Amino acid sequence: MSDKPIRIPGPDHPITIEPNPKRVTVTLGGKVIASSTDALILREAKYPPVQYIPRKDVDMAALERSDHTSHCPYKGDAAYFSLPAGGEGGINAVWSYEAPHDAVALIAGHLAFYPDRVDAIEEAAD
Repeated sequence: MSDKPIRIPGPDHPITIEPNPKRVTVTLGGKVIASSTDALILREAKYPPVQYIPRKDVDMAALERSDHTSHCPYKGDAAYFSLPAGGEGGINAVWSYEAPHDAVALIAGHLAFYPDRVDAIEEAAD
């Protein structure tokens, strides 16, 4: 049994997940790292919205799994990936909740990118 807390989103800490109707593209060093019309937008409390992109739409060869992990009581344990092309700024630049809590199960199989560790995360109508 885990001693990590599990919290359920609610009025005091809302989390919503919805499909993004736009194409989401992530670039680094002039190269497209991810491009998807199936991204999900996760909005959590007062944090900026986060684009979660399906792994099938990410150039996984551009990522290296790192040993870094973190825990969110609302989402679960996060695994991290680095972007070697980003140098020091690319370390742990990408995260994924591989077995998220039930309340956010939709983000399983998706990756998110720190906006300040890539060149751009852009949304555009297809």
